[in-house]
Amino acid sequence: MEATNLSVAATGVALPQGSEACSMGPSPSGVVGSTTAGDSALPGREPPFSVFTVLVVTLLVLLIAATFLWNLLVLVTILRVRAFHRVPHNLVASTAVSDVLVAALVMPLSLVSELSAGRRWRLGRSLCHVWISFDVLCCTASIWNVAAIALDRYWTITRHLQYTLRTRRRASALMIALTWALSALIALAPLLFGWGEAYDARRQRCQVSQEPSYAVFSTCGAFYLPLGVVLFVYWKIYKAAKFRFGRRRRAVLPLPAPVQVKEAPHEAEMVFTARRPVVAFQMSGDSWREQKEKRAAVMVGILIGVFVLCWIPFFLAELISPLCACSLPPIWKSIFLWLGYSNSFFNPLIYTAFNKNYNNAFKSLFSKQR
Repeated sequence: MEATNLSVAATGVALPQGSEACSMGPSPSGVVGSTTAGDSALPGREPPFSVFTVLVVTLLVLLIAATFLWNLLVLVTILRVRAFHRVPHNLVASTAVSDVLVAALVMPLSLVSELSAGRRWRLGRSLCHVWISFDVLCCTASIWNVAAIALDRYWTITRHLQYTLRTRRRASALMIALTWALSALIALAPLLFGWGEAYDARRQRCQVSQEPSYAVFSTCGAFYLPLGVVLFVYWKIYKAAKFRFGRRRRAVLPLPAPVQVKEAPHEAEMVFTARRPVVAFQMSGDSWREQKEKRAAVMVGILIGVFVLCWIPFFLAELISPLCACSLPPIWKSIFLWLGYSNSFFNPLIYTAFNKNYNNAFKSLFSKQR
């Protein structure tokens, strides 16, 4: 994905330009750097950073560090806890791998590119190709992993009898393989098939190929297709939940008026766990499976909502700009870019917030280290 140049004329802030992330932007851009009238008149001199620039860069550095550390913590937890060595945690692990790579390989170079003077890529053609390839690869894989998790939760809720553990293992392994294969195809297509050039030696610019056909192919493959998948999945989950709720309401028939029934005490129902010889008692109301399905549905809804809010502004701009030969103000391009990057920070927060096993694993992990 190409980073975007932030410029705020009213405050005298001008941002250098970077490179594009996870999709194709028509022009490069950057993060904040402000100049004074006297400094800008001196050729060859680096303009000083303003207070606004320092604050923005500090926030972006914190975002990079938090994204890397939180996803790394999820990976370490999955590797060290044997109970997590199964689905759906392998899908979460695949997502964490892609998000760790985004934080480690993509976001730092994007920040460096945005802060470079003259909006130029000064790290050479080879590193430009490596960076752009990892950018598209990791961001696309992160997006498709979200779609894979949504599909897994959907099949678990609507087909829990047919969707056995063995079936889930095969389906999750296939989804992970297809996710990374498709992401690699989109990322390497310009290099393998000569579909445009990322590095402009004359202008010293590094950005995703600006070929219109590749822009449509990559934006659709990296975002619009998985967006269609997750929206369809959430719609099906909503319909299934609505149907089940309506069926439960119809099952409760009203009693005749003259009949008086004393309020019965709550009865406990037994819930058997397959892994441990323990019988847990639960009060009447929603069954254990229904409560689990509700949590999964809420998690999928929040995951999809955050995913859409983070990425749709960037990809709308990236698809519309080449078609209408227009361009957004650089400051909005940069905001959309880093908003998309922030999705890699929110993903592990959403997984762990709706899974008590992760919280317990984190506590045990830190307590053992002490």
